Amino acid sequence: MDLKDVTVSNMKFKPMEDLSYEEALQELEELVQTLESGENDLKKTLLYFERGQVLASYCISLLDDAELKVEEVLKGDDET
Repeated sequence: MDLKDVTVSNMKFKPMEDLSYEEALQELEELVQTLESGENDLKKTLLYFERGQVLASYCISLLDDAELKVEEVLKGDDET
């Protein structure tokens, strides 16, 4: 199932490339709360879990990119 742009009941998932780190993290936190409530059927639970995994990977990727940029800046500062 493609989770980039999905609508489930009243929750519409935005494409990953349209999310900032902060937006992705907030959506992930909301999904965790929804999952922890235990008030979802199996299909929604699996969809939310999958989306959460994608969001977590996306957030990690954005953090890794930011870390590399900081390292490049610091390396450049050392050379001057």
